Amino acid sequence: MAAKPRILVARRVPDAVAARAARDFDTLLAGHDMNTAEAVAAAREHGAQGILTGPKVRLGAAELPGLPPGLRIIANPSAGTDHMDVAAAVAHGLVVTNTPDVLTDCTADLAMLLILGACRRASEYDRIMRAGWTERYGMPDLLGLRPSGRTLGIVGMGRIGRAVAQRARGFDMRVLYHNRTRLPPALEAGAEYAGSLGALLPRCDIVSLHLPGAAGAEGMMDRAAFARMKPGAIFVNTARGSLVEEDALVEALQSGHLFAAGLDVYRKEPGGDPRLAALPNVFLTPHVASATVETRNAMGMLALDNIAAVLAGRPALTPVTL
Repeated sequence: MAAKPRILVARRVPDAVAARAARDFDTLLAGHDMNTAEAVAAAREHGAQGILTGPKVRLGAAELPGLPPGLRIIANPSAGTDHMDVAAAVAHGLVVTNTPDVLTDCTADLAMLLILGACRRASEYDRIMRAGWTERYGMPDLLGLRPSGRTLGIVGMGRIGRAVAQRARGFDMRVLYHNRTRLPPALEAGAEYAGSLGALLPRCDIVSLHLPGAAGAEGMMDRAAFARMKPGAIFVNTARGSLVEEDALVEALQSGHLFAAGLDVYRKEPGGDPRLAALPNVFLTPHVASATVETRNAMGMLALDNIAAVLAGRPALTPVTL
């Protein structure tokens, strides 16, 4: 009987994923989320041919030579790969994979939760209830904004952006979008294209980011960008914290220029910006867009599918292309 391929699972994974890894591979299963040094040392000790990696394992050109010579694939159980140098890994002869499709629905669902929570002052309502709800509120009190019928601007009209647009249509929202290139009409599905971010922002009641952390996009939502948004608009981010200048966002929220924000990602993770947490008009979640049983299982299983394919001499199912 042929020996099973040796792999390192360098992060905590759901039970179903761990069970499959133990069944199908000779697996060294981390009991915690390994950092870079731990993962490199464990991979060498185990002679790993594949690594299911995690966000704390930051593999760049300096770390790659320390990996075992028989390593063939680094599988990211997430859509993002900005924690590693993909070009350096590929040049080192490794296949790099991610899981771009399985997160789409849950991320779009959470984006809608943030939109609704920001519009309807959900954070404030929750705090009132948890504090004991000691007074009645009358007609002028605690008024939110009705999301139905508003104009939603989507920045980044990939799979997730299009899924958010589909959900927004259920609220009779008008959908505008900005993308590097205009989509064909079938993918637009009635959404209106704006040729630049600057052209999009003043036209929208709600702006939602769905861009990857691509080069050149860092800090794109700065003071000038927030100033271009409509007074009383809503800002939502489920993409990358690096896309937003948080000083500028805090100022726009404190001044009342923005009505509210809904955020799942931050420049500092974990922890976030305490100034945002202190604002009543910010609805916050701790980078959990993919955190459902179904999606986290699917992410891990697809990463293992990629490892199995490559170690069997087949093409990766979802390779990261440069």
